[in-house]
Amino acid sequence: MSVAPTSLAAALERGPLVLDGGLSNQLEAQGCDLSDELWSARLLADDPGQLEAAHTAYARAGARVLITGSYQATYEGFAHRGVGREEATALLRRGVELARTGAERAAAERAAAGERDAEPVWVAASVGPYGAMLADGSEYRGRYGLSVAELARFHRPRIEALAAAGPDALALETVPDADEAAAMLSAVEGCGVPVWLSYSIAGETTRAGQPLRDAFALAAGVDQVIAVGVNCCAPGDADRAVEVAADTTGKPVVVYPNSGEEWDATARSWRGRATFDPGRVKAWRDAGARLIGGCCRVGPERIAELAALMRNH
Repeated sequence: MSVAPTSLAAALERGPLVLDGGLSNQLEAQGCDLSDELWSARLLADDPGQLEAAHTAYARAGARVLITGSYQATYEGFAHRGVGREEATALLRRGVELARTGAERAAAERAAAGERDAEPVWVAASVGPYGAMLADGSEYRGRYGLSVAELARFHRPRIEALAAAGPDALALETVPDADEAAAMLSAVEGCGVPVWLSYSIAGETTRAGQPLRDAFALAAGVDQVIAVGVNCCAPGDADRAVEVAADTTGKPVVVYPNSGEEWDATARSWRGRATFDPGRVKAWRDAGARLIGGCCRVGPERIAELAALMRNH
């Protein structure tokens, strides 16, 4: 597998990079059924080619950072499906390999078409919150009734497995609660891989209700954290969050909101209209954003628009 020639942190010092978009919506567009409790992580075992194809689609669109399909992949979740620990570890590793292969396929296609492709692609291994494993919507609320130490013990084994797979970064993403962020930051200590920390928010607080400035401050002095920001939120909420993250931490900001539609966990469907506007990229960049993409319901077409805007600016 090819590896980007420079670190992701070094690349962010040179300028902004385009993230990919929502993995689940692209998989659904490819005809995948994601109704299982493991969501997209089921495909790590059942149909890895679909994940590779989704990564390829985003790399074709211009994404320079691909996030793996391990958001909902946990030892506990796999065990519930009868998958043993050794096999689960292999599946977590496979997620990183699939993202790298998807990037390589897109590069090969461009080369075959006579296009010069000197742009590297980095891979971030997704580490979702505890609530994602529960598959009951609690990832949008936090406050699970577990201590920071208990949450750290939950996260550490898969963080170690993902780090051993050799990603360029770990994406601690869609974190609803500052307490869980503290647990995740504790769990990544010593893993040898840089991380970004990205909260799911509502207005100017985490989903659990903590002020964003306090939540971002947890990462301010942590050298392992190369970016701080928000994802899986309304695009409008991201505007102010980017400013607060940059001002609080002095670090590059990561921002990848949803389409603007709202997820109804009870009905398991999206409601409302899309408000994601690639035109926001200039304001986000000016405020300190260096990793910019989309989350749920933001597909390759929107990422291609983002990439074009980033090139033009």
